[in-house]
Amino acid sequence: MSESFAGRLPAAPHAAMAGHRQGSSANLADILERVLDKGIVIAGDIQVHLLDIELLTIKLRLLVASVDKAKETGIDWWEHDPSLSSRARPSRPVAGGGGDGSREELLARENERLRVELERLRSGPSPDEQRQAEIRERTEETP
Repeated sequence: MSESFAGRLPAAPHAAMAGHRQGSSANLADILERVLDKGIVIAGDIQVHLLDIELLTIKLRLLVASVDKAKETGIDWWEHDPSLSSRARPSRPVAGGGGDGSREELLARENERLRVELERLRSGPSPDEQRQAEIRERTEETP
């Protein structure tokens, strides 16, 4: 009885498990290769409601593909992001900024300069401009 029971057991349980693991890793590699080659899109929405009032909506869109497949479909945002690619150009500062400060600071300064200029134009001519206009009028009136 002990012989028949011993015959039913695998000779080396670790060897059988190793073969099983090798097969599953090969299957996983095949699946991964197929997914990267073809690409896969996973989409889902999460909504949180309280008493029929929507509090939160999260829309999830996940694309898993190889870089080549992504480029083939027109997706290449990582090439234009300066934090992800050394070939991407950082945004240029606003003209006349002097090179110091962030883009927001430069825009704020330019905005303030334009507001002052606009206010000056709305308030009418300055005393110097008034004098120059009077001189022009006198010279035009003189025969």
